[in-house]
Amino acid sequence: MRKIKYKKGKKVVPTFLEYTGVHKEVATQMQLFVYDNEDLTECSDGYFGEILSNVNYKKQNWLNLHGLNNTEVLSQVGDFLKVDTFMLGDILNTIKRTKLDEYHDVLFFSIKSILPIENSDNINMEQISFLLKDGILTSFQEKRSDFFTHIRERMRTHSGIVREKKVDYLLYLLLDAVMENFYITIEAEEDKVEALINLSKTTTKPIVLEQIEKHRDNFNFLKRSIIPLRDSLYSIKSMKEDNVFNSIEKDNYSFFDRLHQKSLELLEQIEYDLTSLESASNFYFSSQNHKMNEVMKTLTVVSVFFMPLTFIVGVYGMNFDNMPELHWKYGYFALLGFMFFLLMGMIYYFKWKKWY
Repeated sequence: MRKIKYKKGKKVVPTFLEYTGVHKEVATQMQLFVYDNEDLTECSDGYFGEILSNVNYKKQNWLNLHGLNNTEVLSQVGDFLKVDTFMLGDILNTIKRTKLDEYHDVLFFSIKSILPIENSDNINMEQISFLLKDGILTSFQEKRSDFFTHIRERMRTHSGIVREKKVDYLLYLLLDAVMENFYITIEAEEDKVEALINLSKTTTKPIVLEQIEKHRDNFNFLKRSIIPLRDSLYSIKSMKEDNVFNSIEKDNYSFFDRLHQKSLELLEQIEYDLTSLESASNFYFSSQNHKMNEVMKTLTVVSVFFMPLTFIVGVYGMNFDNMPELHWKYGYFALLGFMFFLLMGMIYYFKWKKWY
């Protein structure tokens, strides 16, 4: 079981921004979509200030950043959106759990995007954060990825209703795309677990148990990632009841409810997979015990076969003078024959009793 260890780190001033992730070599880039039902404008070239100047508050705006090394750009975006520094710090702090914050007129949502690593039993994790405010949805990614490629294409080709809706619906689409990665990861894990269960039925090598424990850790890691996501999505329901946060339209709360249901489905599937792994582990130990019992059974049967023979040999090894068989011409051969037929009789009897 993985344990969480406390590490005493340096004290950070609340106004100090520092990226804590592993993708420190990724350069910061920005992309802006300004759209409505009639028109779409895409900006990705130029200085960051020039891109931000294209924001149109009369339309819907999606600002996407990937690469969080340049904290100056992040501060510039924060000043432009007028968000507090602690939210920017949460964006840069990638070790925090999934969370949802509603602060004044800003909705902050951070989520863990998880995908399996090819040809490996490990899982890759990336934090993606969102800021929703005044018709502007800003997404922050640690590195360039293709999570949202299909959404961009739907916007460019005017497919679906994404350009007919406000950016709260776009937030739903982006969260849904990230949650699809959980399905991909769980499916990949289940394929490996199925192969592992089949392997546990044919071998009792210790490597099988090691792999079982590895995948159990992976599923527990997925579970710890989804539980706060489930809680955050459930919290959106309270926003509808409070009727305070106006950046999400009432008709669109049902979409976030779907995401909440998906999180419940993911947790149920993980529980089922953990049960399957527990069964595989029990089967592994049962196979080991059965194999050991078979070995002990074989050794016991062999020792029982030789017990009477050992007794006979011990009797005639006492070297008493008054033993008639010692002076009989055919005593040696008669005794060997008797021992042979005794052994065959015992083998037949054991086989008839199905003791081996």
